[in-house]
Amino acid sequence: MEKQKARFIMSWGRDYDTKGKLVSMLMKRMWAQRVKALLYEPQGMGNYFTYREAIDILGLDHTEVYKEGRIDLDPKEWSDLGWMCSYIGPPQSALDAIREHVSAENLGPYPPDLIGPLRDKAAEIKFQRERSDQFEVIGVEGAQGGIGFTLLSYINPGDEVIITDPGYFHFTPALNIPGGVPRHIPLRKENNYRLDPDEVKEAINLKTKMIIVCDPINPFGTVQTKEELIAICNICREHDILVFNNITHNTHQIDPNVTQYPITSLYRECDVDHVISTSGISKGYGMAAARLGFLAGHPDLLKAPAMAKMEITKIHTNLLAQYGALAAIQDHEYVKKSEEIMRRNLEHIVETVKMNEGCFIPVMPKCGFSMVIDISGTGVTAQELCVALFKRKVAVYAGDGLGDVGAWETIRINFSRPDIWAFEQFRQALPEAITEARTGIYADQVVKFMEGGRTDRGRRIAQIIKDRKR
Repeated sequence: MEKQKARFIMSWGRDYDTKGKLVSMLMKRMWAQRVKALLYEPQGMGNYFTYREAIDILGLDHTEVYKEGRIDLDPKEWSDLGWMCSYIGPPQSALDAIREHVSAENLGPYPPDLIGPLRDKAAEIKFQRERSDQFEVIGVEGAQGGIGFTLLSYINPGDEVIITDPGYFHFTPALNIPGGVPRHIPLRKENNYRLDPDEVKEAINLKTKMIIVCDPINPFGTVQTKEELIAICNICREHDILVFNNITHNTHQIDPNVTQYPITSLYRECDVDHVISTSGISKGYGMAAARLGFLAGHPDLLKAPAMAKMEITKIHTNLLAQYGALAAIQDHEYVKKSEEIMRRNLEHIVETVKMNEGCFIPVMPKCGFSMVIDISGTGVTAQELCVALFKRKVAVYAGDGLGDVGAWETIRINFSRPDIWAFEQFRQALPEAITEARTGIYADQVVKFMEGGRTDRGRRIAQIIKDRKR
């Protein structure tokens, strides 16, 4: 029974005959119109391929893979390079601060969205600007909360939002809910895997309401230049377009020669009153379970998301997590040591990729710990490779959850694991997994999954696999 429950949770949104007429009716007749679009959104939960799909394909037991109902892989058994949280874990300073503040007084009453000291430090450290009547910070449930509340507050049906392809999994689904329409700018070698201001200008039309600037970009780890950010801000101001700046990956500087600029920090050089920014503590400080993030901008811009948050979640961000976050974001030594680990890991991956014909890194990450490996020359799809790697206890994400660009040709890697054995495991598993995937042993089951989501992207990937198998 527990195994069936776990499978169902991982399969939301899919049409399975075994679920019977009742589930079909619920999907097609009872779901709110604003959510129905997610059923056939290629980046909606359950419609893109992750290592979780490999569990069923390999005939594994979900309750054995995920212990005690958790949804993370045991780091002692698995080389998990998939989930995009910092595996280095929280700084000791954060744990100490949380323990220090465990008391009835801190658990009994409803908390503020942010305590005063954390609000000040988030403004100063994360957004590089002081709080004022022109700039404020509120607390949200991770950067994801900032994304959801902002899009709900500003996007109407038919509004277009400029977004990169590939890009973070949950931008487009969150945009679907209020009825927004994504207008994609493909990231490629020609634009250095970044938003080019000229391409942004070309993408704007009368329906454009917002542009999402994810900087550093998930999945490539590339960083917009200061000049590019200023140009994008000026273009959007000229056309009365909102800029949504997600900087959740900006804590770690992998390339010491690259500087990352939160757009809020550029207020002396350009108008940023049309900019809403979000960040969190999952990526930078290994505190994903704390579910705490920040939303920043002009107070007038924050009013609508704050009101939406009040009515949906009552702005009760966890108080103990806030004390932990306050300690974490001031722990600069932790960040420095984390960067050293990540640079070591990146060097290891670069050497691994060189050892495997048909694989290459399209662009080196500059900040954060997300990167892409192109496996198009191996003769297998990313989805089939994902299964073969998982069989060898290595977890990665295939590219189709991030966009059309590289959907079946790339895998995304998280290189934040503190233990080098995880990367040794990847090195050992990769050539074996490529060889096994080439046999087509997983082709039929991957095709079944990709077709089951009933998305155009899924059908294209399924057809590519069928064509290769012939």
